[in-house]
Amino acid sequence: MLSLLRKLEAVAILLGSCVLAIFVVANRPWVEHLLAGLGPFAMPLAILVFAIVASAPFSVTDALAIMNGVLFGPLWGSVVNAIGLVLAATIGYFVALRTSDAFDVKKNVERLPRWARHFQIGSPMFLIVVRIIPGLGGTIATQTAAALRVPIFRQIYTMCAVAVPICTLLAVGGDAVSDYIQSRVVDPVQASMEKHHIPFPHRHRQHARPQPVATRPADSVYP
Repeated sequence: MLSLLRKLEAVAILLGSCVLAIFVVANRPWVEHLLAGLGPFAMPLAILVFAIVASAPFSVTDALAIMNGVLFGPLWGSVVNAIGLVLAATIGYFVALRTSDAFDVKKNVERLPRWARHFQIGSPMFLIVVRIIPGLGGTIATQTAAALRVPIFRQIYTMCAVAVPICTLLAVGGDAVSDYIQSRVVDPVQASMEKHHIPFPHRHRQHARPQPVATRPADSVYP
């Protein structure tokens, strides 16, 4: 009976974290609008949101990594993503400790490609190469780390070794794409409409982006 209750608890935690992650990603425009109006509190909340989503099983954080690059700029967006990933690795590990009863390590490892099973299960290289596998790789690595009770530091650095470079590229790329659209599409259209006295509802990025720290030239209000 106790074993059944623990398995039900594990399933409930997994489902709850997945639902929360799906809600945040599905409502990203609302989350972005909320963060844009929080001023100095935007960055801590963005870190928390990113950590919660990234720690959930089967979660996809690409959209949030790009959003942070657009909101905070490439430098601070990358910092937000990196800190969020460290917290996500920690949260995910402790959640996985509670859900390990619902995870069959041997069965899931046997489903991995042969090249991934070449490394000792639970070793740093095993956890890193498994996380490279799209889809379930990150979840299998975290669940395996928790089930085998590997040191939490190993869980953190193996997750960050894979996820931080990817999220940094997304933050830098997302900010660059946003700047390109703003300068080549939005600004010319707005200027043309203003020239012909046509109301234009779009707001410039400098009025929408939060202002956590100023790292650009003095004439810019963005970090």
